[in-house]
Amino acid sequence: MAPTFDDGNSLFDFVVKDGNGVKGLVDSGITKVPERFIQPPSERIEKVVQSSKDHFASVPIDLSKLDGPDHDQVVEAIVRAAETLGFFQVINHGVSFDLLESLKNAAQRFFAQPADAKAVYLKRVSPSPFVKYGTSFAPEQEKALEWKDFVSMVYTNDGDAQQHWPKVCKEEALEYLKLSSKMVRRLLEILIGNLGVTLDDSRLESLIGNKIVNMNFYPICPNPELTVGVGRHSDMSILTVLLQDNVGGLYVKLEEEILDGRKEEWMEIPPIPGALVINAGDSLQILSNGRYKSAEHGVRTTSKKSRISIPVFNLPRPTEKIGPLPHVAEVDGGAVYREVMFQEYMSNHVGHAHEGKKSLDFVKVKAN
Repeated sequence: MAPTFDDGNSLFDFVVKDGNGVKGLVDSGITKVPERFIQPPSERIEKVVQSSKDHFASVPIDLSKLDGPDHDQVVEAIVRAAETLGFFQVINHGVSFDLLESLKNAAQRFFAQPADAKAVYLKRVSPSPFVKYGTSFAPEQEKALEWKDFVSMVYTNDGDAQQHWPKVCKEEALEYLKLSSKMVRRLLEILIGNLGVTLDDSRLESLIGNKIVNMNFYPICPNPELTVGVGRHSDMSILTVLLQDNVGGLYVKLEEEILDGRKEEWMEIPPIPGALVINAGDSLQILSNGRYKSAEHGVRTTSKKSRISIPVFNLPRPTEKIGPLPHVAEVDGGAVYREVMFQEYMSNHVGHAHEGKKSLDFVKVKAN
């Protein structure tokens, strides 16, 4: 028999504070979504359109062709995707299919553990400030909780990762981070080069030198139409690399210029075996003075099967200043964003519940 919660506070304590998570709630036998998880209609992902078969959301970009006669066409595809949708998928990216499968299995192992084994990584008790287990994005600030559990692992160096990351998934997560980092560096060089700018190695590394691996678990939901796995948001990264399983549920909000006057629409980024999803983050949009789009995206839940996703957030180092590149701002006739220390931007971003792309308002230059 499913447990009964006298009020929202007892539910919050069970799910969030005690570390049972949404998985613990589902495992308890609930048959309907608790009120604390019901999203207002404005926050749900409802108006959904399918991408065409030849759209870059559905057709992966083959990165191996960067080293052949099709180099220019591949660069053009990467740039076009970053300038419009803000999302694209890649294959032949340097991370083996076997590792991707092992990574998904490692995530399943972590979340299959008893609640007390995961709860040791709750923020207030975790043995390392670089590992955090939890539910939802900012549960204390959210009016409605997200239908998701996660473990987040900040990379500092190999030694710390080996010592502090969870044993059941650290080897796979660390290898995934390292191999995907090589691809991210190359993608960033392409995108920066397209802006007519050359940055030295140290600046490029500083822009993606802060790396976080998350493992996300979205349990089966009895009323998926009432919830979200992740609320509408943009990432604060330069580039995010995402591995998703075959369940589906990742959606990107179409930019207004794509909609051409139509009301809000969301497009699914469909699972493709062996592919990785790439999306531009806020830091890249700021750096490019708005030319590259940090896409607003979210995750729908499902009543059929639980879902796993594993992003690597490639972020600027906390002390790195982010602002429009001077050459780009000059060509554009002025900077759209002000320059800030990334730590300042990050503190503003994580201190609020998900609210679409509102975090970018923090650095927008106010019109006179």
